[in-house]
Amino acid sequence: MSEYAIEMLNITKTFGTLVANDNITLQLKKGEIHAILGENGAGKSTLMSILFGLYSADSGLIKINGEEVKIDNPNDANRYGIGMVHQHFKLIEVFSVLENIILGRESTRNGFLDKKTAREKIEQICIKYDLNVDLDALVKNITVGQQQRVEIIKMLYRESDIMIFDEPTAVLTPQEIEGLMQVIRDFSKEGKSIIIITHKLNEIKMIADRCTVLRKGKYVDTIDVATTSIDKMAELMVGHKVSFQVEKEEAKPREVIFEANNLSLFSKSSTKKIINDINFNVRAGEIVCIAGIDGNGQSELIHIITGLKNADEGELKLNNINITNSTIRERFNCGLAHIPEDRHKHGLILDYTLEENLISNTFYKEDFQKRGLLKFKEIRDYANKLIDKYDIRSSRGPTSIAREMSGGNQQKAIIARETNRTHDFLVASQPTRGLDVGAIEYVHKTLINERDKGNGILVVSYELDEVMDLADRILVMFEGQIVAELNPKTTNINEIGLYMSGSKKQELDAVWKKK
Repeated sequence: MSEYAIEMLNITKTFGTLVANDNITLQLKKGEIHAILGENGAGKSTLMSILFGLYSADSGLIKINGEEVKIDNPNDANRYGIGMVHQHFKLIEVFSVLENIILGRESTRNGFLDKKTAREKIEQICIKYDLNVDLDALVKNITVGQQQRVEIIKMLYRESDIMIFDEPTAVLTPQEIEGLMQVIRDFSKEGKSIIIITHKLNEIKMIADRCTVLRKGKYVDTIDVATTSIDKMAELMVGHKVSFQVEKEEAKPREVIFEANNLSLFSKSSTKKIINDINFNVRAGEIVCIAGIDGNGQSELIHIITGLKNADEGELKLNNINITNSTIRERFNCGLAHIPEDRHKHGLILDYTLEENLISNTFYKEDFQKRGLLKFKEIRDYANKLIDKYDIRSSRGPTSIAREMSGGNQQKAIIARETNRTHDFLVASQPTRGLDVGAIEYVHKTLINERDKGNGILVVSYELDEVMDLADRILVMFEGQIVAELNPKTTNINEIGLYMSGSKKQELDAVWKKK
């Protein structure tokens, strides 16, 4: 009997001229937690997509428990006990959570869909692993973090013994991350074999037994995590030493560039406000970070600021211009730039090329059109400049289809587009989500450079380390309200966490009532 649950031997996969996987071997022991580490575009997700049957390898073979197998599609993978939580969720937005979980594994009774039995099984899973989500909610109406829980429950519902997690903590809070890590440890103790793809080196140290490192589609090494430092793992991943310190000079804030006054947004399903009388400003030359647990109104606030939603009450001012009822283009022309939380839904047109996406909100400018006709040479030259500057990797350069690019390179494309057009107020929601340490370092430098050029920056991040590193001021949101404004020099992660959970607010409310 083989000691390995999975063996992927000499796997090669190409897309056009891009060699995504170049003769890679990966061996997963039974009951172990095995991390896969690599830069964006290193081939991690491609390798796992081959194991899950989404792609077919050009060469190489796969063994399960020592026996060679052929996996042509995800149904084959499921039959072999392989489950996968994808970085970009495979959910149908107009279906309910329950319907998404049972899709493809529907049980029937007397010829009718047996939702009752399925619901009972799913509820038991949710209780056992503390993965609570409203089973009757439509997927389009739940948060990104809740959608990820649906993907995990979907895999557990199929009773998978080999579990693949692709960037599973990218949208989770620190408390949720610790909970997920414990769940994964419990899976391992139950005898399940786990593969986890993550760019977060501290998480690998926290949970993994071994780690396979890929770089530019090639196998670099498989290391023992306990005896390898984070610095060494980062160096293996990117090929050079990486600085984990965010270096920045003291902020020199000037005039107020953006104001939110008395903003409120009412819930359509209850009397509770999603956004409740929010007031704050951002000054030129500073980074204001909003911290908070996912689902406390941050996404809705950013949607209101950027024009994706309209507030029910209050007003917005940008450069002393009232933009409360302005269109998205009018806001852009007033100086707004936006790096959205959901790069697929709001950041990119996935079936357009990379070069088309890079000019998707400036194509009407004279640089790229004349008398309504696009200047294709100028567009190509501009795209190539941004590709080189931001190291955006794809199979066909500017003509690559955005959908076919890795998540990290899709994010780089959005950041390149937004920071290279005329603006003085940049709204960045989860700007480093899914990026590797090298790319995160670059994004942080970009945001600080934006600040130092005199732009106002508003960042929403669920990564508290990132908030502490970047922020000149910290705003904490809880249940649709700003419950604290903190100085990163005088606060700490524990205090922020208390405000995020509402504990600090309840304590202050109790003191106020006594007075």
